Amino acid sequence: MKTILYTTDYSKNSVAALKYAKSLAEKLKYRLVVCHVFDYPTILGSTALSEPFPDLENDALKTHRTKLEQFCQENLGAIWKVPNIQLQPVEHKSVVKGILSTATEWHAQMIVVGIKGESALSEIVMGSTTKNLIEKAPCPILAIPADASHLSLHTLVYATDFEEEDVYAIRKLSELAQAFNAEIKVVHIVTEDEYEGETQMEWFKEMLEEKVTYGEIEFKLLFSDDIFESLRVYLGDVNADMVVMLEREQKSVFKKWFHRDLVKKMESYGRMPLLSFREGNHQLFYFSAIL
Repeated sequence: MKTILYTTDYSKNSVAALKYAKSLAEKLKYRLVVCHVFDYPTILGSTALSEPFPDLENDALKTHRTKLEQFCQENLGAIWKVPNIQLQPVEHKSVVKGILSTATEWHAQMIVVGIKGESALSEIVMGSTTKNLIEKAPCPILAIPADASHLSLHTLVYATDFEEEDVYAIRKLSELAQAFNAEIKVVHIVTEDEYEGETQMEWFKEMLEEKVTYGEIEFKLLFSDDIFESLRVYLGDVNADMVVMLEREQKSVFKKWFHRDLVKKMESYGRMPLLSFREGNHQLFYFSAIL
């Protein structure tokens, strides 16, 4: 059974992500692994322990399993216990490494995290756990804002730079869209004086059509001198339910600056889930569901 890994710190900010992950797992008929990473004390008085006491480790695992049970019951209801939901307390000094090792262990197709900020996009820039996961995870990261109400996937907006890696990401995204009969809107926003925007769009569409068979894909090329405002307006106009981006490993200095500035400027209105692919791991992204 394929797996969605959800990770929590027991905070209110992660509740919406738990409900979202559960609904997503139910729709796709996936297993949901509910995970919490903790680090028990390795200092007793003033003496450092070279190895933790076995009883301390066992007690900590039991304690956090109980806390995970309570967290699920409080936020999912009394009947949350179903075969496809597994609890996984994990001991690790690093939260990020603990999550990554758990994702590898379960061969997760996706990691779902909750964020406290107003914007999933702004969270990526701030040196957070989410940002580190996106840069290192073997699978896509789905970041859910704390005020997200429920799972609703009708319109997925993919922001593209017209690069070949975008094609592979959209191909995998189409598997998710198909499960929800959702439309993918591929948008590229350029300034009025940018070179050959329409020619690039046609080239990209032809390349995409060779590799993606999903029919509900629309392309939109917007010309604007205010890219940030145009994107904000576009997301509202199409009632976007999710923003999808590709995190690239190699960027020019200009592109790095542009991406960072874009994310910062979106923090005031980006209150929607963000699905982030990492360049190079698209081959691990499978959303095929038994429907």
